[in-house]
Amino acid sequence: QVQLVESGGGLVQTGGSLRLSCAASGRTFSSYTMGWFRQAPGKDREFVAAIRWSTSSTYYADSVKGRFTISRDNAKKTVYLQMNSLKAEDTAVYYCAASSVYGTRHHGDFGSWGQGTQVTVSS
Repeated sequence: QVQLVESGGGLVQTGGSLRLSCAASGRTFSSYTMGWFRQAPGKDREFVAAIRWSTSSTYYADSVKGRFTISRDNAKKTVYLQMNSLKAEDTAVYYCAASSVYGTRHHGDFGSWGQGTQVTVSS
């Protein structure tokens, strides 16, 4: 099992930036895919971005492509989500998750989850 702890959420104005962090610990996760999801009130959990730990290969939801960047720091065992040009519709609780499946965007394929961090974008 992988333990995940997110941080970095907060309140930001439209057009601003935030960087979320996800610190990982536990069993070896070098073979995992690390993902970010988000969930707004009254909506389903939505895939945002993912990265394969071993190769740093990435993929994104169309809604964030070109604005968000996922990356990882091997030494710190941390995954980041750099969010630029934020919009009101990016407001949600953001979750970090781990999966043994690369290429998936389905939350059911991610077996380990963090507690979430709130991102609020004010217009």
